[in-house]
Amino acid sequence: MTDRSAIRVQVRYVGRVQGVGFRATCRWIAQTHPVTGWVRNEPDGTVLLEAQGAGAEVERFLQAIDARLGENIRNRTRSALPTLAGESDFMIAR
Repeated sequence: MTDRSAIRVQVRYVGRVQGVGFRATCRWIAQTHPVTGWVRNEPDGTVLLEAQGAGAEVERFLQAIDARLGENIRNRTRSALPTLAGESDFMIAR
């Protein structure tokens, strides 16, 4: 995805986010949004996610995660990243 309107964000989720189906739910939500990227557990107990797509679509995707998993999230930090070419889906990374 190299569209000029595309954005890529990284979000680190803190809270009860490991061992509760958080990554699988993020992947499931991504299937209903035109985004690419990945989600993975981090050794410090957080979950790291990168999502790419049209700005409005990425925002809707992140809002859907908050709506579905918000009770598990204590905090989130977000940063912008350069877009990546050649990514075709959203996956659970190891």
